[in-house]
Amino acid sequence: MPHISVEYSANAAGSFDPASLAKDLHEAVVSLAGGRAGGCKTRFVRHDAVYIGDGSPDHAMIHAEIALLSGRPAETKRALSEAALDLLRRHTAPMPQFEVQFSVDIRDLDRDAYARHEEPRTQP
Repeated sequence: MPHISVEYSANAAGSFDPASLAKDLHEAVVSLAGGRAGGCKTRFVRHDAVYIGDGSPDHAMIHAEIALLSGRPAETKRALSEAALDLLRRHTAPMPQFEVQFSVDIRDLDRDAYARHEEPRTQP
């Protein structure tokens, strides 16, 4: 169920391994906020056009948004936010040529409005 989006500026492409980062983000979500790893979905979105700060090309950004079913306490969301921020930073290779802005946002999915269906695999 958790939906994770990792957005990054084009100049940050190649500074992290998406599969490794996703694996660790999924583990953090499961251990801190509950749920099951098989329900986690992470999308990586590269942005070729960004304007950061004063618009200098010396800026880069990596932002994660984690959407969870509503009802979790603020302390849980804060712990997950801090853990995800740490993971973003640890998974990103140094980019000394850029001022890199890392950020995380935890969003609630409305339990009354969210719907999903899982189609089982029918062929090997």
